[in-house]
Formats: sequence, structure tokens, C-alpha cells
Amino acid sequence: MEITVNSIADLSQAAETLLTSFPEDRIFLLYGPMGAGKTTFVKHLCEQLNVQDSTSSPTFSIVNEYESAIGPVYHFDFYRIKDEQEAFDFGYEEYFYSGAYCFVEWPEKIPNLLPEEAKEIHISIIDATTRQISIH
Repeated sequence: MEITVNSIADLSQAAETLLTSFPEDRIFLLYGPMGAGKTTFVKHLCEQLNVQDSTSSPTFSIVNEYESAIGPVYHFDFYRIKDEQEAFDFGYEEYFYSGAYCFVEWPEKIPNLLPEEAKEIHISIIDATTRQISIH
């Protein structure tokens, strides 16, 4: 599935399309270069899930937990980890196998720990305001 986003305003529709297209999936891996809009897209995904908490990048905490009407939503950012052992140390598997939504930025830092059933979201920068979102 391919979604072209021409502005930030289009992200809500893209998030809704993603979540309704994959209603049974809970783990989403976000790939893309720095500045592609991964955190911004997660914010819109959380809005679609009726998260009331303020969402932000968990760059320093590695994981943020948000509350929603359907239970917790977890937002990971593995950019700063040095090796997969750090993910083991904080118990990543309890989150990934909880049945809750998990949105994972920089999953390429933990390739051996990613569940096979996870959906990959690749965000490509087309120009200053346009992004291509590919879901695999």
C-alpha cells in the first residue's frame, strides 16, 4: 500500500487509512531518515486511537506510554541505543507481546528482536512538504 502525503493536514487521513486497513495489527515499525516525519505520523496515529495524552518523541526515555480508551499505546524510539541488549534490559518483549499498539521508530537498531508479524512503514521524503508512505 502506498500513500502520498502532501501536507501535515493529510497525515490524519493517512493514519486513519493505515489503522483501518490493518485492524488486527498492533506492531508498526517506522523507517525513514531523520526529519522524515516518523514522530509526527505517530502523533496522528495516536490521535486516531483517541489518545488524550500529549505525544512526543521518546528519544531519551526509549518508550513512552499513552493512555487510550482501548488500553495503553506504546511509542518507541531506538535511535540512541547502542546494541540490542539495551532493549532486553528494559523488557521490550513485555511491550511487543502485550497485544497493545506499539509504534517503533528506528527499528533497524534492533533487527533481531522484531516480531515477524510487524507491519513496516517506510516514509520517504519527496520534497519539503511531500512524503511517500509505503506499508509492507
